[in-house]
Amino acid sequence: MTSEQWLLELEDELKENILGFWLKHTLDEERGGFLGKIDNNMQINPQAEKSLVLNARILWSFASAYRMYGGGDYLMMADRAYAFLKEAFKDKEYGGYYWMVDASGAPSQLKKQVYGQAFVIYALAEYHHATGNKEALEEAVSLFRLLEQHGYDPEYTGYIEALARDWQPTEELSLSAKDMNEKKSMNTHLHVLEAYTGLYRVWKEEELRVKLAELIGTMIDHIVDDKGQHFHLFLDEAWNVKSETVSYGHDIEGSWLLFEAAEVLGDEAVLARVRGVAVSMAEAVLDEGIAADGGIWNEAEPHGLVNENKDWWPQAEAVVGFYNAYQLTGEEKYLEASQNAWSFIRNHLADPEHGEWFWGVDKDLKPLKHEPKISAWKCPYHNSRSCFELITRLTPSAKETHV
Repeated sequence: MTSEQWLLELEDELKENILGFWLKHTLDEERGGFLGKIDNNMQINPQAEKSLVLNARILWSFASAYRMYGGGDYLMMADRAYAFLKEAFKDKEYGGYYWMVDASGAPSQLKKQVYGQAFVIYALAEYHHATGNKEALEEAVSLFRLLEQHGYDPEYTGYIEALARDWQPTEELSLSAKDMNEKKSMNTHLHVLEAYTGLYRVWKEEELRVKLAELIGTMIDHIVDDKGQHFHLFLDEAWNVKSETVSYGHDIEGSWLLFEAAEVLGDEAVLARVRGVAVSMAEAVLDEGIAADGGIWNEAEPHGLVNENKDWWPQAEAVVGFYNAYQLTGEEKYLEASQNAWSFIRNHLADPEHGEWFWGVDKDLKPLKHEPKISAWKCPYHNSRSCFELITRLTPSAKETHV
């Protein structure tokens, strides 16, 4: 596939199938913001909670779309997400943002999940980048300082998973029912890294530079394994490893996000260190995590695969992560893996009937139709970002606009 053909497919998928779906189907006209859940048959659950992660990811996605393309519809979606974030999710008493609100926008889960705060920073920084909104930047900076004050571990470095509404310690740490209830996780650190990278693009202050540089080092020293191939998923506060599971999606996502962070930081020594890790992680996923059909599996443990499904988000991240490895090495195997991941998405995950992507497919490549089309976790961020990144990387003139 030529770059020109690929660009045409990427833009069509992004504008028509992904962004177009969210524009058409997701606004909650009755209660504000966006609908909390739509199943795979497009049935709305009007009572579903609305998640901080989903709202922040909608804000990030449509701010990015507006920054890349302009357009009143994209700006309307970003403005709407920004307004609902302030109105419904922001804790006016203690600062920070609630984890969940109910269908009408009243707080329903009050804890301060650091992962969720990170996505707010990420979204606000992008919204400021796209629109110049100074209030959004000020709020992102304020939230960064709150995280450093309450979520940072001054003894061992890194960030605690969650805190109570008033930023005091809590025993309810895990992101979801499937996650371990440990003090620290790869997932939270990866997305704090992503948030700080996005903020540093638009706010190059020394206090943030120091924390971003430290976090890159922390991830390589404690969260990437000794071989430089995989992330440890769960750890205690002193960085003792608590899980043997490998998440291929997070490994390939992290490989390019680590490199992006070092690139935005602009420190050549850090960049040189991260380059080797990024390539090593991409190579391990290519060697271990790819099925014959070009899709990447979800998870494995030392004895072998434990989840043979292929969810939507690891495939989206594989497109970017392998292309990033190709750019770093010039090795054609990574370009081929990136294009194969894209073909897998087009052939098996993009929903030709309703739009957007299926949650995933099973080992027989049948869509997981019991999984939702929209939920607290099913969002437009992984798939739109995959398109934004590849369009940018394949179009040199776009880089000035997007990066």
